[in-house]
Amino acid sequence: TQGLDRLYSEIEEPLVDVLAKMERTGVKIDLGSLREFAEGLRKAMLEKESEVRELAGEPQLNISSPKQVGEVIFEKLKLDPKARRPKSGNYPTDEQTLSELADRSPIIGAILDYRGLRKLLSTYIEPLGGYISPRDGRVHTTFNQTLTATGRLSSSNPNLQNIPIRTEQGREIRKAFVASGSDSVMMAADYSQIELRLMAHLCGDIHMREAFIDGLDVH
Repeated sequence: TQGLDRLYSEIEEPLVDVLAKMERTGVKIDLGSLREFAEGLRKAMLEKESEVRELAGEPQLNISSPKQVGEVIFEKLKLDPKARRPKSGNYPTDEQTLSELADRSPIIGAILDYRGLRKLLSTYIEPLGGYISPRDGRVHTTFNQTLTATGRLSSSNPNLQNIPIRTEQGREIRKAFVASGSDSVMMAADYSQIELRLMAHLCGDIHMREAFIDGLDVH
């Protein structure tokens, strides 16, 4: 054996009961707050849509159509004079391609903003409502204990770990997750630079070790 019996019996197996209780308990969602935020996003999407159409000079432009967007950017506005229509028939309009043209016209930023808002709605907010239990108003996600290669937990149906935190809109979505009552609190905790800490421990680099001991941000 690899000497992992203790890891299983003292850590992994007891964790099963903990995760089961977490799944049964679920997390409470402020549905009113979520709906209000969704309406704000839809309004912002309409504003961005109007902005893109005005900048393109195309009142009927379908911003969700890569074909139409590509023709406006590369044929009408000629933001990349060197661009040639691919054999597939459509110009590339993925995020990386558009980002490289961002300094050539404000229409690019408006398109990317529109897509970001649409993704928040379609990927995170709208599906989340379907997972709220009518019995207790909570979301009961599934925690996967042995799925990731790194050994971390993952979440599915819905994936609560997937909700953005670095953007203002992502933080607004997270505000809809609330404590279950007046006698409860919502707590957030995370490892601080755990991989780098492990690296410092394993390699013994004195400068890295001192940085963590002194509470510095290695990044």
